Amino acid sequence: MPGPSRLFTLPVLARMVRSRLDVMVWAAGTYGDAVRLPLGPKTLHFFNHPDHAKHILADNAGNYTKGLGMIHARRALGDGLLTSDGETWRNQRRAIQPVFQPKRIAGQLGAVHEEAEKLAARLGALAGRGPVDMREEMTAFTLGVLGRTLVDADLSEFASLGASFEAVQNQAMFDAITLGTVPLWLPLPLQTRFRRARRDLQRIVDRLAADRAAGPAGDDIVSRLIESVRHEADQHAGRVRMRDELVTLLLAGHETTASTLSWAFHLLDEHPGVWRQLHEEAVKVFGHGPLTVESLHELTYTTQVLNEVVRLYPPVWLLPRIARERDEIGGYRVGAGADVLLCPYLLHRHPEFWAAPERFDPQRFAPAASAGRNRYAYIPFGAGPRFCVGNSLGMMEATVVLATLARGLRLSKVPGYEVAGEAMLTLRIRGGLPMTVRRVS
Repeated sequence: MPGPSRLFTLPVLARMVRSRLDVMVWAAGTYGDAVRLPLGPKTLHFFNHPDHAKHILADNAGNYTKGLGMIHARRALGDGLLTSDGETWRNQRRAIQPVFQPKRIAGQLGAVHEEAEKLAARLGALAGRGPVDMREEMTAFTLGVLGRTLVDADLSEFASLGASFEAVQNQAMFDAITLGTVPLWLPLPLQTRFRRARRDLQRIVDRLAADRAAGPAGDDIVSRLIESVRHEADQHAGRVRMRDELVTLLLAGHETTASTLSWAFHLLDEHPGVWRQLHEEAVKVFGHGPLTVESLHELTYTTQVLNEVVRLYPPVWLLPRIARERDEIGGYRVGAGADVLLCPYLLHRHPEFWAAPERFDPQRFAPAASAGRNRYAYIPFGAGPRFCVGNSLGMMEATVVLATLARGLRLSKVPGYEVAGEAMLTLRIRGGLPMTVRRVS
């Protein structure tokens, strides 16, 4: 398997400290689709071809468990759906799967659209008052949707929720990078904020669970997790797992969609003509009325835009695995216990499967352009048994809010959209310059 010699361990480690993504970009560009990366006593096996992804995530998925980084992030996230494995993961998945059935998700469309309309009104009211942080706005929106669709609770009463999630996520990323070698008890500012945030999140999920247990059983995630714990022999361990699972689901349930929408506005800032097409489609499909399930499916260009956003910026950019037993991937042998990496960020930019891969081009997801594309060249939500359980709800949220905002707001950068003297809304976009839009009269 090609790759640098073990003498290059220190340079590789130095690159990894600066940016793990930089290591993946360098490895693929230098050695190709299969690379062996030595890191002291450890060796990483990086694979970057759709056939490799199919083998690891689907064909032989049973041979691969959660890997490098994720097992260390368990210190921060607990034993939730993202970090658990084996029978624990299967039981957790089985308990919450019904909440994400297509029929139930379709039934949540009205709530999602109401939250999107509230966001549009809130942004419209802020016009002319200075920059608006879109990351914060998208987080508030997704938490509102999460409360109404998954946990049947008003999460807005927990004002600290967003900040606590951010602290826990930062700790999880830190643990993944440092491989859990830094003791949690050290009084580092990051870890102090994490301990405080963890206590806050535990208080919140305990309150959600207590409120639900005191009332009638529902069809939400909290009710289902409570019911799953009732049958466990060790009630204390069951309650701890339920708490971990709720924290994980609340975090993942809002963060990935908020991140996708933030990247969407970043890209729209650079391609304002796309915004105009989004606006025209939204006006044509649902005008000033509510969205229906039927009209949602007519937002084809909006869907193409979001598919292209998660191609360029997938919600999870790296998929680490550990091989249970030795295996052969694309003609290369990996031993039992080997660390195996897939990188959707780079796979989505593979020049063999994507023309001009760095270019933002929603038309590449038009039906004619998508025909014949390798299924595993595009895995923004993973694949196989661990395919993201909440991807349908998340993409519905993103489609609804993007169409609703595009219908009611217009980019001032687009020729013909500027109106002298009208109050402008400046959105501060993640990774880009502020973008100015105006309300549609």
